[in-house]
Amino acid sequence: MFIAEFWLKFNNGAETLQLPVNPDAISVTSTHGFKDIDVTNLGEYTVIGGGQLREYSLSSFFPRDHNTSFCAVPSVVDPYECVAIIERWQRSGKPTRFIVTGTPINVAVTIRSFEYSERGGEPGDVYYTLGLKEYVFLTVNKKDDNSAAGGSVSVSMPKLNAAARPSTRETPKSYTVKAGDSLWKIAARVYGNGDDWRKIYDKNKKVIGANPNLIKPGQKLVIPS
Repeated sequence: MFIAEFWLKFNNGAETLQLPVNPDAISVTSTHGFKDIDVTNLGEYTVIGGGQLREYSLSSFFPRDHNTSFCAVPSVVDPYECVAIIERWQRSGKPTRFIVTGTPINVAVTIRSFEYSERGGEPGDVYYTLGLKEYVFLTVNKKDDNSAAGGSVSVSMPKLNAAARPSTRETPKSYTVKAGDSLWKIAARVYGNGDDWRKIYDKNKKVIGANPNLIKPGQKLVIPS
C-alpha cells in the first residue's frame, strides 16, 4: 500500500522536515486574474488577466509520542522543535519547497500563515494549520555570448539616482528671508538640496555677514544658478 510523504525542504534541501502525521486533505486554490469594468453606455465588461499563484492549505498535528497507527515517520521530533523550524523558515525571507510524494506537488512556496495550538486531553501534541503560496523565481535572458545557449540569470533592476534624472526645478533669481529660515532650508527649497547652502552664502556674504547662521527676516538674497 502506497503512503504519500509530506516534506518541507529549505535552503536547497540542506534542511528538511517530514510531516510526522499526514494531513487528511490538502486544499489547493488556483485562481485567475479578472477585473470588471463599467463602461458608460455599454455596461459591465470583464478584462481577463493572468493566472495567479496557487495556494495550499493543510492541517495536521505534531505528536508528542510515536504511534505506528498514524505516524508516517519511524520516530518523532519534539513538537515545539518542529514549530521552531517552521517559524524560522517563515521569517527567513526565503522560499521553502513543498513536496507530496506520488503527486505532481513539488513546488517552491512561501509560508504565508502558520497557526498552532494544544488541545485539552492531549498534552504535548501540537495541532497546526499551514498556509502556503506558490513562489516563482524571476529570471531574465542575459544578452551576451551565452544567450544562444538559452541561459538565464537573475538580475536586479538598476536604481535611478538623482543625478540620472533630468531636473525640472526652476531656480529663482532671488529670495527674501522669512522668519524661521536658515540657509540650509532655503537651499533645500530652491535647489532641492540643503547641502548647497554655501553657494547662497558665498554670493551674499556682504548682506549676511561673517556668520552664515545669522540671517534676518526681510533680507533679500541673490540665488546663484
